[in-house]
Amino acid sequence: MARRTGSSCRWRWYRKFLLLLLGLALFCAGFVLGSARAAEEENAARNIHMEEPAVGTTDDLLQPSSEEQQPSGGCLPEGETWELRLVNAAHVLPEDFQVPELTELYGGHAVDSRVYPALQRMMDDCRAEGLEPMICSSYRTRDKQEELFQNKMDSLLTQGYSREDAGDEAARWVARPGTSEHETGLAVDIVDTGYQLLDQRQETTPVQQWLMDNCAAYGFILRYPTDKSDLTGIGYEPWHYRYVGEEAARTIMEQGLCLEEYLDRWAGEMR
Repeated sequence: MARRTGSSCRWRWYRKFLLLLLGLALFCAGFVLGSARAAEEENAARNIHMEEPAVGTTDDLLQPSSEEQQPSGGCLPEGETWELRLVNAAHVLPEDFQVPELTELYGGHAVDSRVYPALQRMMDDCRAEGLEPMICSSYRTRDKQEELFQNKMDSLLTQGYSREDAGDEAARWVARPGTSEHETGLAVDIVDTGYQLLDQRQETTPVQQWLMDNCAAYGFILRYPTDKSDLTGIGYEPWHYRYVGEEAARTIMEQGLCLEEYLDRWAGEMR
């Protein structure tokens, strides 16, 4: 009896040992498979990232919007196409204007999806010249435009401007809500990474020199030239670029026009 009991104990111990080895083997196998899967997913993510187009710096990387937006709404003036929509103090966005489908940028920026391919090419080609362009502003909601305008108003009021004068002066630098091109998704503010202040010195940066010479080839114009403030109603902004399409952009930039002048001539020709 004692011998059988000893054999039984040894068998139970041996069985526990086998189960322990089996568990250890299964754990190791799971660990190896998990590591392999993680490595595979990391490589796949790296490949996807490398194929994504980059606009500006890493913070400006463009990727498709996850939100479904309605197409651009509101009535355009007769004969006017979406890329030539005039938005200024005299041409307020209609009440039924709907935000276009957007392509989002990292950092909260976005542009009209129809503009995205041209913007992508322009930024890529600028960077290929060894320059460092950076988008600092793009599509804005009406609420954001109201906030920016009010901030400018408040700043001028603290400087001693009357409320009426503060409103007029603020509108020269920050469009009133409903009159800003940024609300259409067709405009972007681009600065040189090496000099990010929005002042007249921006025009001397290598990025702005390249953009002013080449933006028309991508359908963009310098929207607010230094000598057109009386027509645009906006002060000189050597960083604000607006998409109008390649044909219009070449005419505007080559002939030194602003969008208001171009549309006046175009309307006259159509008549």
